[in-house]
Amino acid sequence: MVLTCPVGIGRTTQRNQASGHSRRKLLRAGVLLALGGAAAPLTGCDLFDRDDEPAPSPDSLRPMVDESLGLAAAHRASAAAHPELADRLDPIAEAHTAHATELARVIGVALPSPSAAAPTIPPATDPAGALAALRALEKAGQRSATVACAAAPAERAALLGSIAAARATHQEALK
Repeated sequence: MVLTCPVGIGRTTQRNQASGHSRRKLLRAGVLLALGGAAAPLTGCDLFDRDDEPAPSPDSLRPMVDESLGLAAAHRASAAAHPELADRLDPIAEAHTAHATELARVIGVALPSPSAAAPTIPPATDPAGALAALRALEKAGQRSATVACAAAPAERAALLGSIAAARATHQEALK
């Protein structure tokens, strides 16, 4: 390395009687420039800016999405086991799928495939038993939707309230 400026040892130089730069100052500035140039690309990689923030907790409505998909799957399974009930059960299954779709949109997650939600009850051997089991599921689902509605912020309470009301209506339709 060739230094082209006058370098002194802490005293004035002989050329113009101005204070010179020490070798230490020049080397220190060169090292800082080299380190700054090497570290600048690393700042974008989050090497120096680690906050180690914990991962955000899952949304409290996520279980409602899974529950709605489970209810839809239970209705579809019962309709498949008892084709004479399909006209009553298919619209209810579609309503639960619509609820799950809207809940997933609100919380910003992708809706799992309907095949991923397994039926929560085995289909009953007779239609009356299947309807009774589905009513029990709807009643439990209504309770969970009501609890979620009471705990939800105002912008989500209307959606959860309508889901709770729909599940109450489903209970009556299954009688």
